[in-house]
Amino acid sequence: MNIAVPLVACIEFASYRSYCLLAWKKAADMARRPPTNPRKQASQERSRATVDALVEATARILVREGFDKASTNRIAREAGVSIGSLYQYYPSKEALVAAVIDRHVKEQMQVARVALAEVAALPVEEAVRKLVAVAIDAHLVNPRLHRVLAEQIPRTGRLENKDAFSREIHDLVRGYLETRKGEIRTVELGLAAFVCVTTIEALTHTAVLHRPDILSDRAAGALVDEVTRLVLRYLQ
Repeated sequence: MNIAVPLVACIEFASYRSYCLLAWKKAADMARRPPTNPRKQASQERSRATVDALVEATARILVREGFDKASTNRIAREAGVSIGSLYQYYPSKEALVAAVIDRHVKEQMQVARVALAEVAALPVEEAVRKLVAVAIDAHLVNPRLHRVLAEQIPRTGRLENKDAFSREIHDLVRGYLETRKGEIRTVELGLAAFVCVTTIEALTHTAVLHRPDILSDRAAGALVDEVTRLVLRYLQ
């Protein structure tokens, strides 16, 4: 008897069973995950003020007490809004945290766009230093909130937004490097943009999360110098 046939059948059955279990677990996780999209968008000035108050109250509570101690009732009280008004716009506290993340990412994106527009005419050395300094400054805007949101991005399903942010920055940096090919070594520009952006983001992000001591007014200049040196030596 050829034992290969039943063996292959067993392997295929095991693979199919594993696939089914993984699919079931993913579906169960999605079913358990609270909704994170707003119920409706604020269209009038008064409703926008209510939404702003709720998002800002959520941010304050996250910084002060953390995610686990936040609740829709506490957020509504902090915002001076009725719980009914909160649920008009947001179905869960996770949806409010997602709104804080979305706003935070948009603010960072705006800072990055302005910085890249400002460095467009600068030589590479000055541009890199400027971008490193801007990245550090952006991470220093409410760093305690940044730490909390970094933990909550996977929970709220906002990784796609963060990835879109990273892709746009990579494209902008690649466009800048395209105009400065005479100042850098021969390198595939998409890869170079990825290395530069990831290096700057990873170092500044990690400093905020784990080494806030090197981000003080006195120490931040040294960090800017070291990261600038690292990126320039890669490019040149």
